[in-house]
Amino acid sequence: MTPGPLTVPRPAPLAALRAPLANRTNALHAGAWWLWALGLAAAASRTTNPLLLALLVVVAGYVVTSRRTDAPWARSYGVFLLLGLAVLAMRLLFAVLLGSPVGGTRVLFTLPEVPLPDWAQGVRIGGRVTAEGMAFAFRDGMRLAALLVCVGAANALASPARLLKSLPGALYEAGVAVVVAMTFAPNLVADVRRVRAARRLRGRPDRGVRSVLQVALPVLEGALERSVALAAAMDARGYGRTARVSPAVRRTTTACTLGGLLGVCVGAYGLLSADGAAFALPALGLGLAAALVGLRLGGRRAARSRYRPDRWGVRAWLVAGSGAAVAVGVLAAAAADPSALTPPAVPLTAPTLPVGAVTACLLGLLPAFVAPLPAERAGAASAGESGRSPAPVATTRARSVPRPRRSAP
Repeated sequence: MTPGPLTVPRPAPLAALRAPLANRTNALHAGAWWLWALGLAAAASRTTNPLLLALLVVVAGYVVTSRRTDAPWARSYGVFLLLGLAVLAMRLLFAVLLGSPVGGTRVLFTLPEVPLPDWAQGVRIGGRVTAEGMAFAFRDGMRLAALLVCVGAANALASPARLLKSLPGALYEAGVAVVVAMTFAPNLVADVRRVRAARRLRGRPDRGVRSVLQVALPVLEGALERSVALAAAMDARGYGRTARVSPAVRRTTTACTLGGLLGVCVGAYGLLSADGAAFALPALGLGLAAALVGLRLGGRRAARSRYRPDRWGVRAWLVAGSGAAVAVGVLAAAAADPSALTPPAVPLTAPTLPVGAVTACLLGLLPAFVAPLPAERAGAASAGESGRSPAPVATTRARSVPRPRRSAP
């Protein structure tokens, strides 16, 4: 009996859509994470509905929880959450102490009002605190907090170094400054945690004002040492070295860049205003074209090589498209039903959940299913399904090679 041909099992159709395990070759482009986060931020800026803002925060938090790594910048998301809560608390505190521009009839309590001179007319300290004013301040503060959370999500998911590698040559020097500024907060948080953990291990208190003062000195010392090391590394890699270009190219680059930025500003202003919609799109298009030409010519001055540039693949398009879909969907919902996206404070109205805007916000969850899965998350998920501790990712070669058996005498 002759054996039949070997049949290779075909993968299931849905298996190709599953997120692969992240590695150096399929890492998601950092620009896709920023476009996704900016889409969520744009949607948050167009609404004061606290339910929709809370939904956007939950969407951003779920994606960050499922796709962030153990890198230092990924640990800064909690700081942005606390910063958002602080902004919300300060907005409410100012509404209580300084009043609110929105009037109201439902008085919650009355504070003693401080008399001010005549030149400070229009400003008051204390007085009546109404429910309408507090509701307006809460919605406004929550919008600012949601914007901060969206920026924190991009900061936790996108690698600043990979984002710098993808910038055009004309923006390299400015991008280095931005990346250094972006990595300052995550490194500062990592230093604070490291010093506090060391104090706990030594049996010293890590809470209180005195502990904060004692932690500040080693954190400041670490920041200075890191700055010196970064400056030495940049000097060793030839940072600031430029190639020679003709004066005509320099002047053309300057004119195109400045003219392009001016056109983009005028076009954006026209799009945001109600009267300038006729000239907004042509000005925006000409500005973008001039800016691109300026960036292309300015890239000739950058004498540097690029090693293994990140690919903008299908999954990057899906992640960036989900953020754009959230922004466009919320904008369309705001145009169709403005009162649902910005519920009035006077008279005090309970917020509702418009179906179209909720559907658009839920599209922001797409990166949690299509973005490559970090190795740490994959190990934790497999351990949770099997009920065992996660297996180590890397194993030594000596353990993987079986020992040779001894032959019988």
